[in-house]
Amino acid sequence: MLDDPFLNYFALGLLIFVVVVIFYGIIAIHDIPAKIAEARHHPHHDAIHAAGWVSLFTLHVLWPFLWIWAMAYRPERGWGLSDKDAVSPVITNELEDLRRRVSELERNRKTGD
Repeated sequence: MLDDPFLNYFALGLLIFVVVVIFYGIIAIHDIPAKIAEARHHPHHDAIHAAGWVSLFTLHVLWPFLWIWAMAYRPERGWGLSDKDAVSPVITNELEDLRRRVSELERNRKTGD
């Protein structure tokens, strides 16, 4: 058998390195929803960050919900659709037509026709 102390120390160092990297990796993965929320200026950023730490101690049960919670908000549209996306082009055309007709009626009323 080899009694080389270098290999023993190298194996111990490698084992410690792998444990530290795995530990840091788990923490970094659980911080992803908080980083997404921070980047999107989410109003509940602090709550998502705290729930990420709680998720570490609850066997990662909350993490998928935190991901969804962080992704659901966008600064330009909030929680839902933007006003432009909510109205169809047909309704927009009808609305413009009605506005034009109302302005014509108001013009005719002022001129006395």
